Amino acid sequence: MSNLQRYVYPGFGEWAQKNMSYSQAIRVGDRIVCSGQGGWDGRQKEVNTTDLIKPDLSDEIDQAFTNVDYNLRHAGGKGWSQVYRVVTYSTDIPSQHDRIVENFRKWMPDHCPVWTQLGVKQLGVEAMHFEIDVEAYDEEGAAEARKAKATAA
Repeated sequence: MSNLQRYVYPGFGEWAQKNMSYSQAIRVGDRIVCSGQGGWDGRQKEVNTTDLIKPDLSDEIDQAFTNVDYNLRHAGGKGWSQVYRVVTYSTDIPSQHDRIVENFRKWMPDHCPVWTQLGVKQLGVEAMHFEIDVEAYDEEGAAEARKAKATAA
């Protein structure tokens, strides 16, 4: 699938690509498909996995939502306003559910996406308690990406 446009945001995204061989977002037609985002500071330049995740659970969840917005905008989107699908992964749904809903209301005050909420035993980094992945519809940005690709060719 080398023909798909991939995005790796500066900081943690570049570190993850180099050390774990994955992209933060990929454009598929008019959609932006995002990799799972956790409670790390997406803009940090130096990544230390021992203190990567915010220690407070509410802060971890809030940071993951911030990272989704950062990731979508880096991929040429407009952020949460374009999100139509959300999957959350929680190591303890009861302690996280209300904070997730608060973030939905904060980041998407004008629409409600489809949402799948999953309880899991463990996530990719031992200290993680929450992860979120999204898909966004970005027809306008997809047209711009196609123009840029054609110009570069």
